Amino acid sequence: MATPPQTHQALAMKKVDGKPGEVWYPLQLTTVPTPVPSSSQLLLRPTHLSLNHRDLFLRQALYPSPSFTTPLLSDACCVVLSSPHHKSSAEASRVILNPAHGWLDSPLGPESPADFAILGGTSTNPLGVAQALLVVAADETAACPTHLFGAEAAALPLTGLTGWRTLVTKSGIIESSGNASYSGQGKNLLVTGIGGGVALMVLLFAVQMGVRVWVTSGEAGKIAKARELGAEGGVSYKEKGWEKELKGMLPKERPYLDAIIDGAGGDIVLKGGRLLKPGGVVVSYGMTLAPSLSYPMQAVLNNVEVRGSTMGSRAEFQAMVAFVAKEKIRPVVSRVIDGGLQNLEGIESLFDDMKAGRQFGKLVIAVGEDGKGPEGGEIDILDLTYASLELILLALDDSRMGSFFF
Repeated sequence: MATPPQTHQALAMKKVDGKPGEVWYPLQLTTVPTPVPSSSQLLLRPTHLSLNHRDLFLRQALYPSPSFTTPLLSDACCVVLSSPHHKSSAEASRVILNPAHGWLDSPLGPESPADFAILGGTSTNPLGVAQALLVVAADETAACPTHLFGAEAAALPLTGLTGWRTLVTKSGIIESSGNASYSGQGKNLLVTGIGGGVALMVLLFAVQMGVRVWVTSGEAGKIAKARELGAEGGVSYKEKGWEKELKGMLPKERPYLDAIIDGAGGDIVLKGGRLLKPGGVVVSYGMTLAPSLSYPMQAVLNNVEVRGSTMGSRAEFQAMVAFVAKEKIRPVVSRVIDGGLQNLEGIESLFDDMKAGRQFGKLVIAVGEDGKGPEGGEIDILDLTYASLELILLALDDSRMGSFFF
């Protein structure tokens, strides 16, 4: 490859005065130096980037350690420009990035919590993916599943990793038999706030593993879309007594939930706990309704467990990507904008979608085309158009989705 430029463009926040929750940090293009990769690093060119709720919270000063020099965003699909030891066979291949560094393989949590940091927009990690070129440790990447378009691949890392850990590691309903084979056959699961990226990935994973999934949403249309993706059914959390309605949907041979995966907090243990089996599990990956969970005495008497879950390890990331590749799972993309990092107006429109809760799935920025479609073939414009149309039709709104990170 040609010698990379000494500097390149990046997207960061601009500091302005304001109180947390009231301020809105503008976007700005900056010029940053291009690092020289070591023998253990890759030089990458992003082709697609995706937003997460943490990016929204950063711009509202509601997320710890905001940085006005670190490029934004955690998720990217990239083309390899150079690889360790100049292995030409790896060049021009597509990779996705582990969205957080400092956690190898412990199922309990980061081995050294002080060293754990998510990519994008903070002073705790100097790397963010919203830039023209990236230098990343090869160990922190995974080969992009070949069946995915670039926009789908960029939608996968953070929400896929978070959803994987909540379901496979924390919920207690999934058994692994090795060789990327997982089963929760016949188990009953509730996923709240469907439409957010994590909730959708949990739904896709769980259905593929044989789990029966029910969902909650504030919009009937989103419940209908979830059923198209394999959910058994769902209820509106806006309705008083929604838990009673959900109880009537559960199968007679197994009239209870084995687990709940939730990103909202609030009264989910109080209401959902009434449907859990004795010893059932509530996995919490965020609290968008309130910064606490109510835990009633009835949950104590029913031995209900609440398990917190944040992101995941490098080992869980690799396992998740392997499962997606094996089962040909496609993340749900709500909308893609073209024009790259220079399209600040378009990027702002994605943030507007997120603020208003209009999305069903991930919001993606196309930075540059990689020239490869699914299975590594050349992109056919009609295939891409049909795929985009199918994803656009999924776009509806729901304010109760996502979490502090996602």
